[in-house]
Amino acid sequence: MKTENIYIVLILLVSSFFYSCDDEDSFSTSSSNILTFSTDTVKLDTVFSTVPSSTRSFWVYNKSGDGLRKINVRLENGNQAGFRVNVDGTYLSPSSGFQVNDIEVRNKDSIRVFVELTSPVNNGDMPLKIEDNIVFTLESGVQQKVNLMAYSWDATIMKNVVVDKDSILDGVTRPIVVYGGITVNEGATLTISPGTTIFFHADAGIDVSGKLKCLGEAGNEITLRGDRLDNMFDYLPYDYVSGQWQGIRLRETSYDNEIRHTDIHGTFDGLKVDSADVSKLKLNIENSTIHNCQGYALTAENARIIINNCEFTNALYNCIAVHGGVTDINNCTFAQFYPFDSNRGSALFFSMNKYPQSSFTCINSLITGYADDEMMIETNTDEGENKANYLFDHCIIRTPKITTEDSVHFVSVVFEEYKDTVKTGKKHFRKIDSQNLRYDFRLDSISPAVNAADPASAMLYDRYGQRRDDKPDVGAYEFLKEE
Repeated sequence: MKTENIYIVLILLVSSFFYSCDDEDSFSTSSSNILTFSTDTVKLDTVFSTVPSSTRSFWVYNKSGDGLRKINVRLENGNQAGFRVNVDGTYLSPSSGFQVNDIEVRNKDSIRVFVELTSPVNNGDMPLKIEDNIVFTLESGVQQKVNLMAYSWDATIMKNVVVDKDSILDGVTRPIVVYGGITVNEGATLTISPGTTIFFHADAGIDVSGKLKCLGEAGNEITLRGDRLDNMFDYLPYDYVSGQWQGIRLRETSYDNEIRHTDIHGTFDGLKVDSADVSKLKLNIENSTIHNCQGYALTAENARIIINNCEFTNALYNCIAVHGGVTDINNCTFAQFYPFDSNRGSALFFSMNKYPQSSFTCINSLITGYADDEMMIETNTDEGENKANYLFDHCIIRTPKITTEDSVHFVSVVFEEYKDTVKTGKKHFRKIDSQNLRYDFRLDSISPAVNAADPASAMLYDRYGQRRDDKPDVGAYEFLKEE
C-alpha cells in the first residue's frame, strides 16, 4: 500500500512539472516572431481535371523563440481552383469559409498541413497552370504564404469499357484515362489511332477476345502507360516505376492482332498471349517497345507470333518468354536490366517441352543484360537436341559460349561471355542508369552490334523508322553513323 502511494505521488509531481512548464510558455505578438515552412511552394505536378490528386504535405515550424497563437489559416482564393487543405487535423471546409482560426504553435513545436486537388475542367487541349495560396495570418497581423501550384489537363475519362462492335479510340487532341479496363469482345475490333495516348489506372488494362489494332506510325506513336503523372520521389516519376497498370492480354479466341509503333511501359505483364491455333496468326508486333514490367514484358503460350524491330527491356521475370508455338523474330533488342529486384529473370526464355512440334527463329537480334547468362532454352531431351526446331542467326547473345560446333541452331552468333567484363551488357547502349532509372537502348558507337547484322535478312528500317544502311546493325536500332 505504501508503494502504491509513492507511485501516486511521483505521478502527481511529474504531471505538475509539465503543467507548470505549460504555464510558463510565453506567446508573442511581436511582428519579428514568425513561422518557418519546410517549403514555400507545394507542387502537385500535372493532374487530370476532375480526378483527385495524390496528397502532398508540408511542415510549419515555430523557431521564433516564443509561442504563436490565434493564427488564422485560409485559402486565399477560397477553393476556386479545387485545392483541399487540412491544417493540423482541421479541414478548411466550405462551411468554415475555407479557413480555420485560433491555431496555436508553441515554441520549438510544429504542425503539418496536407494538400490535395480536384481541379475543374479547363476546356482546353493543353495543361493549364492553376495556383492558390495558403495564407497564415499571425496574431501580430503578419501574413505568410505557401504557394500551391499544379497543371490541370482535361482528359476523356472512360470506365469499364466494353467493345462489342468495331470501334476506334482516338486521343490525339486529348488524353484518354481508363478505369476498370477495356474489354474487347469476340467478333469486335478495337483500333487505336496514331498519336493516341491512353493512361490506365492501376486496375485497368486491355483484355482482348476479339481483335486489337494499335496502328501507330513513325513519329506519331501510340503510348500506353499508367495514369500517375506525379513523382514517387523528387527524382523518380511514377511513370518510371513498373506495375502501374495491368497490360494487354490476348485471349484464346483472339487472332490477327497488330501492334505497330507503340510504346507500352510500366505494366505488370506487358503483353500476355494465350494458347491458340498455331496455323492462324495470333500477333504481329513491330517497331514497338515493351519496357519496365513487374511481370513479363511479353509471354506467349503456343501461338503464332511475328516480332520485328521491337525492344523488350527490364522485366521482373523474362523480357520475353515463349512456350511453344511458332515464333519469328527479326532485329529485336532483349535487354534485362530490371532495377527493382536482383532476382530478375532472363532477357529471353523459350521452351519446347510442352509443345515439341513448335519452332522458334531469332535473327539479327541482341540478347543481353546484367547476368552472365541471359538466354534460357528448354527442349525435350527425349527427342534429341538436334531435332529441336530453333535457330539463332547473326545474333549477339550474352550466354556461355556453345563449345560444340552447333551449326544447326547457331549461325554467325557472337557469344558475349561474362568473364570478359561485368559491364559487357551495358556497353551496347547509350544509357543504363539504374540508380535514376534512366535508360536509352539505342546503340552506342562501341557496341559490337554495329554493322553485325546480315544485310540479306535485316529489316529495311529500324524501330524508329530510320532506314538501315548497307551494313545494318544487330538489334532494334540502327546506330546513326553521322553521330
